[in-house]
Amino acid sequence: MLHAIIMAGGAGTRFWPASRAARPKQLLDLVGGRTMIQATLDRLGDLVSPERTLVVTNERLVDAIRQQLPQLPAHAVVGEPCKRDTAPCIGLAAILVSREDDDATMVVMPADHVIETDEQFRGAVTYAAELVERQPERIVAFGVRPTYPAESFGYIERGEALKDAATASAPLKTFQVSRFREKPTAEVARQYLETGKCYWNAGIFVWKAKTILAALEKHEPEMYGHLQRIGEAFGKPDYADVFAREFAAIRGKSIDYAVMERHDAVIVVEAPYQWDDVGNWPSLARLRGTDENENTLAGKHLAINTRGTIVRSSNDHLVVTVGMENCIVVHTPDATLVANKNDEESIRKVVELLKERGWEEYL
Repeated sequence: MLHAIIMAGGAGTRFWPASRAARPKQLLDLVGGRTMIQATLDRLGDLVSPERTLVVTNERLVDAIRQQLPQLPAHAVVGEPCKRDTAPCIGLAAILVSREDDDATMVVMPADHVIETDEQFRGAVTYAAELVERQPERIVAFGVRPTYPAESFGYIERGEALKDAATASAPLKTFQVSRFREKPTAEVARQYLETGKCYWNAGIFVWKAKTILAALEKHEPEMYGHLQRIGEAFGKPDYADVFAREFAAIRGKSIDYAVMERHDAVIVVEAPYQWDDVGNWPSLARLRGTDENENTLAGKHLAINTRGTIVRSSNDHLVVTVGMENCIVVHTPDATLVANKNDEESIRKVVELLKERGWEEYL
């Protein structure tokens, strides 16, 4: 059966000051209507039941996520004792899912992406699951056709077309993976775009739980051993202690490095849906649109001679901008950010400096 794994442990530091340790990006309403993690769960619709959905996050977010997703059983939200990247997160989820279903198929997705439409997403996942059922050793990644030379995404270079894709019930463009490529420089990203053979790596995957566990055992035996000991302790009185000890002992690694770049049967499906990883404040201009002066505004705002600026506030606090161009202004009750839109990467440095100064109340 199909199980959904939602990875929700990110810190979202590039969305400071709205994103904080206790309420990071995935718990915010950035686009409108629902928080990002709520929209992620909504997207699954009837494809996966709440009983077959697992959210993996960090310990301090467990209660907040349970409050936002009351339709899930309490045990469906699992808190990691420390941050160890995506490979341990996914391996842990595969072990927990396999306890209930030894032939489980998993769709793995981040909690903080925007995807449209939900119907196209569900159709693509159904198609990928069909490919995995045909050949259980397969790992399916979703690639997004790039629209600009992005430096902030990893890329997937496609190879030959998959021969049996056309015989699926609802076929999509599907290829063997030639190579995974890391986040490029601007010039290299332009070259990727020009080839027409490279996709953005959406970080959404479909595979058998036993396949990903076998791959981890083969390529990351030390990590796999720690995860196995956690699984063996599940339901026992010392589970919490074993979980904390064994998980902390894992050397963190992304699933791309741990498995994707080393597995023999990886294929990429060209995503039929629109996708955005909502990686920074400027991404709101793509998602929320702009006015006649190319401003993106959320909250009460008065703009005078302002152009190309993103403003986020609340409806009970007025922000006035005068003579500003290509800026980011984010107001929260206890902190306000004013930044050059072309230097948004430095927002991460703000969080580092706050830690150095001991200003924990702003983190």
